[in-house]
Amino acid sequence: MRRWGCLVALMMFAAVCCAAPVGSAISAYVALNTGTQEDGGIAEGGSAADIPARMLSAYKKAAQQVRKYVPKCQGLGWPILAGIAKVESNHAVGRNIADNGDIRPRILGVLLNGSGAGGNTTAFPDTDGGKWDGTASAERAVGPFQFLPSTWESIGKDAGGDKIADPHNADDAALGAAIYLCGNGRDLTQRSQLKAAIWQYNHSDEYVANVLGWIDQYEAAAKDPDLKSLSGQVRAVIDAALSQRGVPYSWGGGTPSGPSYGICCSPSGKSGTTIKGFDCSGLTTYAYAQAGVSLPRTAAAQAGRGQRIPASLGTGALKPGDLVFYAYAPGRDSTIYHVGIYTGGGQMINAARPGTVIRLDSVNAMSGYAGGARLL
Repeated sequence: MRRWGCLVALMMFAAVCCAAPVGSAISAYVALNTGTQEDGGIAEGGSAADIPARMLSAYKKAAQQVRKYVPKCQGLGWPILAGIAKVESNHAVGRNIADNGDIRPRILGVLLNGSGAGGNTTAFPDTDGGKWDGTASAERAVGPFQFLPSTWESIGKDAGGDKIADPHNADDAALGAAIYLCGNGRDLTQRSQLKAAIWQYNHSDEYVANVLGWIDQYEAAAKDPDLKSLSGQVRAVIDAALSQRGVPYSWGGGTPSGPSYGICCSPSGKSGTTIKGFDCSGLTTYAYAQAGVSLPRTAAAQAGRGQRIPASLGTGALKPGDLVFYAYAPGRDSTIYHVGIYTGGGQMINAARPGTVIRLDSVNAMSGYAGGARLL
């Protein structure tokens, strides 16, 4: 039986091509009334390419403005705000974002009246008379960062100069989130303090892990690899892969000649038949073909090529151009489910999972690091 993409036939593991577990961390008070995305409420994505330009501008602006309000705050970069907003509202995707940052229609969470609808079991009495959440009967979380009106009252600031602090405005909401995460002056370059800030936002270990995953991906996407010192073949591989950033993931998609329509269907039911793009091993096959290197089609088979780099050496042993593998049981190559291309600096070019686009990611973005392979 022919297998495509990164699909590996396993008797003890359910292979999920180029996918890592994604848990929903959206709590009752941030679940959107407009409906959740697939996979537990978290829309897929990861590079800056999945953020509307106006929202990205708001995140960057807030990161610059926050020191005015919390002078001792350190390390609040736009990827932190993007990680929060990704989980809370998927960056307001599908809404109209005006030039001044106003978002319409407004993003409103479920009515927190303790009814159980949307998962809420605790009633939150109204505090704003419906000014921000449209109802005086109870509270709703509001805006792209899903603040309760009572929380917004204490941290909301005007970022745009119209003298109104509006949680439904991208600039105001991003600045409010930055102030809230900074607390009394956290150093968010410290992982422990970053975790504490995210925990304050939502008291859930699952939520913290989910947001941290997005932050790591956005931080990787914010950096471009330095290719100046690379050899001709290695540079050709990385250049070829980087040229495909923004191309959609397609289950079974990709050939040595470029993107192609994929096949049906992934274990989660995602079909690539109408999507022209790449899956993880389709991308590596294409990129290496541009350097004159032929690769087998699956990630597990690709692990048998070149000089194997054991996982025990850590990711520090990787060099630009190396294949990077991930397995359900690291140390057992038959369980490899994913492959990327290392670019240096802890980053890889990644076709992660259905619903994403090709992007730069941290090598820690996927679970089960299983070492690498050096072909050049």
